[in-house]
Amino acid sequence: MKKSNQTPLRAMLRLYADGLTAAQLSRATGLDIDGINRSLKCMPDAYIDRWSADGRRRYYSAVWCVVVPPANCPKPNQKETP
Repeated sequence: MKKSNQTPLRAMLRLYADGLTAAQLSRATGLDIDGINRSLKCMPDAYIDRWSADGRRRYYSAVWCVVVPPANCPKPNQKETP
């Protein structure tokens, strides 16, 4: 069975709140860019935040981010009275 790329991609994207392109993720993790694109499309917490223009080749690259889940809400104190 093939190992999933989702865990290292999620960890890397959480380090960069402004997001990363697939090419930047590939350079940072050493993973294949095609595998990164497939994994990002399957991750329910990953989304394209914006498109970044590359002036040299006149194409746009998706900048990916992940949703950081909030902390759980604290349980109410039972001793409080309304």
